Amino acid sequence: MTALVTFGETMLRLSPPRGERLETARELEVQAGGAESNVAVAATRLGRDAAWFSKLPDSPLGRRIVGELRSHGVDTDGVVWADDADARQGVYYLEHGASPRPTNVVYDRADAAVTTLETSETDLDAVRDAEVCFTSGITPALSETLRETTADVLEAAQDAGTTTAFDLNYRTKLWSPDEAAEVYRDLLDSIDLLFAAERDAATVLGRDGDAESVARGLAEDYDIETVVVTRGEEGSLAVSDGAVSEQGVYEAETYDAIGTGDAFVGGYLAKHLDGGSVAESLQWASATASFKRTVEGDIAVVNPGDIERVVADEGDGISR
Repeated sequence: MTALVTFGETMLRLSPPRGERLETARELEVQAGGAESNVAVAATRLGRDAAWFSKLPDSPLGRRIVGELRSHGVDTDGVVWADDADARQGVYYLEHGASPRPTNVVYDRADAAVTTLETSETDLDAVRDAEVCFTSGITPALSETLRETTADVLEAAQDAGTTTAFDLNYRTKLWSPDEAAEVYRDLLDSIDLLFAAERDAATVLGRDGDAESVARGLAEDYDIETVVVTRGEEGSLAVSDGAVSEQGVYEAETYDAIGTGDAFVGGYLAKHLDGGSVAESLQWASATASFKRTVEGDIAVVNPGDIERVVADEGDGISR
């Protein structure tokens, strides 16, 4: 039995050297990156067994994704290989910015193989046997087919007693707030553990107010056991069975902020699966997120010792 199963799109990330523009760059660095696989990698590197499944083209690009994830210990046996010769691998281009030029992301992911992943192609038994099943709001945004598959997988997991975890992860380049809200509200009834950025809860779900009121409202309205609200530099807050836990941010020198939120979720789930309390899981989430900011790429290349040292140096969590 795998402790954590995640599913969703993973793309190839192509980046020019820092200080260069995409339109003039002569070389690009290649890495894998996707919310759900980033979470699986973080959890695996922090000592938990994790698997990731998706649909990829049976091509050098698809195999590059699998090879990179396997190198971090993630189980990819559930990947579905598209047999269509025209199947596409999603790609995104990342141009690092420096004030006053912002970091820019350009997506080339339309009609990627993952958008055709149907429930019948997935290994629902692996989901049912896992302790936690995780996906994010990016997955149902990619296609109507994936909206149905996401709903089916989460429902199957919850019916089997598997903890379902979901990160709103709203992306303006994928759909409008109204479109996202309609899908999210349908999915939230199947969620046991919700991660929501404060801005996403306000933009998409119309949840204004302080983090505690947002978390309590979501927990009560959708019968969610634990709601974690992230609030940038102000840290994070969780409401679980009525109790509130708060966690500050660990200071970090930011080298690459991409994937910070995924590292937060991966750190939380790793500690949760190890039997940690909500407060302890928040602490590991915050430490993993801060550590990730010092690492190039989408993936949090961490180990338990790294996080233990961060926590030992700065333990500023609050539980009440």
